[in-house]
Amino acid sequence: MALKATIYKATVNVADMDRNVYLDASLTLARHPSETEERLMLRLLAWLVNADERLTFTRGLSAEDEPEIWLMNDHNGIEVWVELGLPDERRIKKACNRSARVFLYTYTGRAAQIWWQQNQNKLTQQDNLTIRFLDDEQLKALTQLASRSMTLQATMQDGAIWLSDDRHHLELHFTDWLINGRLT
Repeated sequence: MALKATIYKATVNVADMDRNVYLDASLTLARHPSETEERLMLRLLAWLVNADERLTFTRGLSAEDEPEIWLMNDHNGIEVWVELGLPDERRIKKACNRSARVFLYTYTGRAAQIWWQQNQNKLTQQDNLTIRFLDDEQLKALTQLASRSMTLQATMQDGAIWLSDDRHHLELHFTDWLINGRLT
C-alpha cells in the first residue's frame, strides 16, 4: 500500500514592498511521504517571496518535468519556474530554456556549498537564473511555523523577510549566490 501525501493548509497575507505585491491567499500544500517538513516550509517560503495570484504549486516530487512551483502565462508558457534543493545542472539548463525566469532555493549547508562550487561556472551562463541559499539555522526557525493549518503574515522589504504566526516572529535573509546569471 502506497503512503499518501499529508495535506497542509496555509492562509497567507503577503506584503512585498520591493515588488509592490499585496495579496491574501489560501494555499494547499501536499507533503510527499519522502519530503521533510523543512523542505515543505522552504517551498512555502519560495511561494511567498514570489507571490502572485497565478503562482501555483505543481506535482513537485511526483513529476520530473515540472518544477515545485510555477507561474504560467495565458498561452501556457512558463513565466516563473521555482526549484528547490540541489538539482542536476542539466535540469536547471532545461528550466532556463523553458521559462522566462528561474529561481532555485538551496539549503542543507555543507552539501549546498559543495554543489555550488561544482556547478557555479556552468550556471553563471544562464542569464535568467537566480539562486538563493537559506542556511540551516534559519531553515530550522522557519520549520517551527509548520503545522497542518497555518495562518501566516509575510512582509518583504530590502531583502528581509518578516514572517509571523500567532506564536512566532522571524526575520529571514536568503544569501543570493546568483541573480539573473550574475554572481553576487
